[in-house]
Amino acid sequence: MTEPTRCTWRGMNGDPFYEAYHDKEWGVPEWDSRALWEKLVLDGFQAGLSWITILRKREAFRAAFAGFDPDKVARFDETDRARLMADAGIIRSNGKIDAAISGARIYLDMRERGEDFSDFLWDIVGGAPIQNAWPDGSQVPAQTPLAVDMAKALKAKGFKFCGPVIVYAFMQATGMVNDHYVTCFRHDACKALGHRP
Repeated sequence: MTEPTRCTWRGMNGDPFYEAYHDKEWGVPEWDSRALWEKLVLDGFQAGLSWITILRKREAFRAAFAGFDPDKVARFDETDRARLMADAGIIRSNGKIDAAISGARIYLDMRERGEDFSDFLWDIVGGAPIQNAWPDGSQVPAQTPLAVDMAKALKAKGFKFCGPVIVYAFMQATGMVNDHYVTCFRHDACKALGHRP
């Protein structure tokens, strides 16, 4: 069986774990509010690190953060903070842990005021994925004006660790923008998913 042509991410090709993430998740439009919040938290933990580091720790993060249930994380207290800081399975950063807990509280506050987290984010990109057509990775930007707008909107709500570069990576991962290279077998597949179910 011939190996499919993929994006040429550094360190991915030949790594079955990383390839599976690229092939099945990255660039697939995500519409679920809770799943979007989880990804935003994980991207915040990525700040200063490689995504594969976070990806390999994702299940440990899910266990540590109660399955990224905002209702549960919002109730985390000093005992939970101490537990998280002692958990070698995750990234132990006071600032990032505090940002995740406060982010859960902001998420709940938005929900209580009738503001859907998914709608809030998707409205910024016009309600549908942006379809790019990069021939290779050399043209893919680290951030865009829309990522700047989304970062500002998130920060205005009180979210942290959500600068434009982090937010653009989040937009790519959650399919708000299709940045699979046109030569990648996932480009057209993700393009076909470009409408809300």
